[in-house]
Amino acid sequence: MARIRKLEIQNYRGIKAFSWLPSAGINCLIGPGDSGKSSVLDAIDACLGARRNIQFTDADFHKLDVSAPISISLTIGELDDALKNMDTYGMYVRGFDATTGDIEDEPEKNAETVLTLNLTVGSDLEPSWTLISDRANAQNQTRNLAWADRLRLAPTRIGAMADYNLGWRRGSVLNRLTEERPDASSALVKAARDARAAFGDEAEKQLGETLAIVTKTAKDLGVPVGDQAKALLDAHSVSVTGGTISLHDEAGVPLGGLGIGSTRLLVAGLQRIAAEQSTIILVDEVEHGLEPHRLNRLLVSLGAKEEQPPLQAFVTTHSPVALRELSGEQLFVLRRLDDKHEAKNVGVSDDIQSTIRLFPDAFLAPSAIVCEGASEVGLVRGLDQYRLTKFHTSIGALGVALVDSGGAEPDRPFKRASAFLALGYHVAVIRDDDKAPTEGVEQAFKDARGKVISWRNGRALEDELFSSLSDDGVIGLIDRAIELHGEDLVNDHIKSASQNEKDLNAIQTESLLDGISPESRVILGKAARTKKSGWFKSVTWMEGVARDIVGPDLEKADEEFRKIIGDVFEWSAGARG
Repeated sequence: MARIRKLEIQNYRGIKAFSWLPSAGINCLIGPGDSGKSSVLDAIDACLGARRNIQFTDADFHKLDVSAPISISLTIGELDDALKNMDTYGMYVRGFDATTGDIEDEPEKNAETVLTLNLTVGSDLEPSWTLISDRANAQNQTRNLAWADRLRLAPTRIGAMADYNLGWRRGSVLNRLTEERPDASSALVKAARDARAAFGDEAEKQLGETLAIVTKTAKDLGVPVGDQAKALLDAHSVSVTGGTISLHDEAGVPLGGLGIGSTRLLVAGLQRIAAEQSTIILVDEVEHGLEPHRLNRLLVSLGAKEEQPPLQAFVTTHSPVALRELSGEQLFVLRRLDDKHEAKNVGVSDDIQSTIRLFPDAFLAPSAIVCEGASEVGLVRGLDQYRLTKFHTSIGALGVALVDSGGAEPDRPFKRASAFLALGYHVAVIRDDDKAPTEGVEQAFKDARGKVISWRNGRALEDELFSSLSDDGVIGLIDRAIELHGEDLVNDHIKSASQNEKDLNAIQTESLLDGISPESRVILGKAARTKKSGWFKSVTWMEGVARDIVGPDLEKADEEFRKIIGDVFEWSAGARG
């Protein structure tokens, strides 16, 4: 049950340099488009696949630079006896340290015995596969894996052409299930002989003119065909190999006609059964063609829920459903950093795992805004919708996801945001200012290049809105609160917040006379954020408020408030990665 312990790629497509220690089970690569996820799977397939030749072009070289050769190396562990055979591979066995990723030619006592296979492609576009060993190089010895061993190790690729595996073709999963092999040639010969007699008499009627021409031409050229050429079925004219034998259902309909999702699901299940011979499976866009419940079944079939996974799977995904079904230790964020790529494990900390469950979309975007609570999420969403009416680009199109940190603790947004930051995401935090985070927490986040946007002067979001919008905007907020909760509740909250000094009617009258006073604005902000019954304490409520009231009122709002809102969208526009 071989496993890839280390993958090293140089100068292959969009990847200049990449070194990775994958897990022994599911390795799900996530990250923004064009980050190289599919290229990683292609590299594994090219290096370890059971093909005698692969067509490469200049486009396969990093930045089309054919002077720097493509190099793909796979270090393979958990070797079976055949791969440890000293007579065959003794010169090439090496030692692998799982804790450091170091590989030594002289295996240490506690090191795992491994082989390293390298694929190199130079400017002549000719691929060359060799086992790597300093000992062998010193003695000018080179060799590849034996073909039989390559066949056993070759990964199963489940892609758009997954139905390839539903026939007895070379390298298909069906040929790995058992030692049985089909031989249809004798059956076809008999069928052809039986058909010859039935077809021969009819052929002369159907092809008489052509046969006459052939006969005359043959006689003219002295080619012996007898008195009359005939059209008969040749028993050996049709060659049937294992590849032409495929699976059919009970009614005789080829299973190759199944939908893409069903085909991928079936092949994954068969590959699990065939794992004793081949344990490595490659699945690009694992969600392709599958409804959520069947995607879950596919992931379970790959061993997603098992402590001892039967397969080493390399998959890519852009599906939030897939992320919810996988744990953080099975997810790797692929990033390009300067001239190299990195695959960072998401991890299983409480902050990360809960975020995966609640906001998987955020892990599929290059940037994230972590909001202190649902109100901030709703505010940004609503303002984003309003800006779309003014022909601005949405933050979603810019690759920005919104994350709700759940409010309550002022440090929580920074814990969640720091986890994203450590994985290479562009991250901003929007927080209230009524409760300060622990000293040093916010500064550490800023020092790590995180962006912090906060309301002013010890205010929560509701305080900021009622203090910053114009009188018309404030009346709009009050009217929306009444629409959502009724006059009685709004009036009670105002009276409570002002200790019965003011009520709803007094503030409405005030707005018609001299305008809403700063004192009344403070009272309204406090009333609006009443615990457990806040006026706009949900994503939906605040989204509507932001879209319908805050956005249209921004031109008349306090200048500093406009700058804060502008900062949110300016950061979003500049954070795409």
